[in-house]
Amino acid sequence: MDNLCHALTGLAMGHAGLKRRTPLALTTLVLAANAPDIDIAVVATNTLAVYFRRGWTHGPLAMVLLPLALTGLVVWFDRAIRQRRASPPPAVVPREILLIAALGTWSHPLLDYMNSYGIRLLMPFSGQWFYGDALFIVDPWLYVVLGTGVWLAWRAPAGSPAGLRAARLALGAAVLYVGLMYASNLWARSVVANGLARAGEPGARFMVTPVAVNPLRREVLIDLGDRYEKGFVTFGPAPVFRPAGYGVPTRASEPDARAAAATEPARQFLTWSRFPFFVVDRTTQGTAVFLNDARYSDASGQNGWSALRIPIAAVPPR
Repeated sequence: MDNLCHALTGLAMGHAGLKRRTPLALTTLVLAANAPDIDIAVVATNTLAVYFRRGWTHGPLAMVLLPLALTGLVVWFDRAIRQRRASPPPAVVPREILLIAALGTWSHPLLDYMNSYGIRLLMPFSGQWFYGDALFIVDPWLYVVLGTGVWLAWRAPAGSPAGLRAARLALGAAVLYVGLMYASNLWARSVVANGLARAGEPGARFMVTPVAVNPLRREVLIDLGDRYEKGFVTFGPAPVFRPAGYGVPTRASEPDARAAAATEPARQFLTWSRFPFFVVDRTTQGTAVFLNDARYSDASGQNGWSALRIPIAAVPPR
């Protein structure tokens, strides 16, 4: 999920009662809920971001080390800065900060698992990607639910049970929404699997994932080997699967595509990509191979944030 959603989750957890456990609890929760995304620093290197992100800092070792590191930072800040004021505020309780840092950090991979981008939950022990396919990566309904609860809690008088109740109701509603989206996606998957079996493609790999804004609609991608076909599932209230009638060829067997796939940037991209396809672009200025993922691209393969352009000069000779 995006960082606003993670921050709202941390704030809601704090206003639901955790902020009462120690000073700086709310700050710790927001930092912890976003802490695994420190892997964004990879953009300052030559490593492809999709190759590294949602890996090491989202795996089991990070779930131990990040809370410890954040606890050390918060306790240091409290003792080195907050407590040196003329009238020092109450000191933080380190063991409570550690508990809160752990809860906030652990909320992050749980939310990230829920979308189609995926997460490597077992890094560095395994590079396997896991996909919940339950939530669109930017979910406005979670903004509304969590944001409303946080806003009402913030406006409530200090110590008022109204603020506590608002935050807890928001968290409960968010958990219910995520659970319904996950369960409905499993239902939609069974409908798509039955439809593919009737169409003579019982073993086809496919993905069913939410679309932006509309929780009653899903996008379907079907891997038929040499091409990906698109479809949609709509709930009304039972899920109905309809092929879209269009798709995109993978072109993975074409010579230029095979040569491009052998380059290091393409290797990194393919480690992450779930539905990769190639497009060879020949112009008067030269030739390039575009590598993209059908989850995040139109049929041209040259648009979308995930498009990777490999100039022909970078392709090793065949």
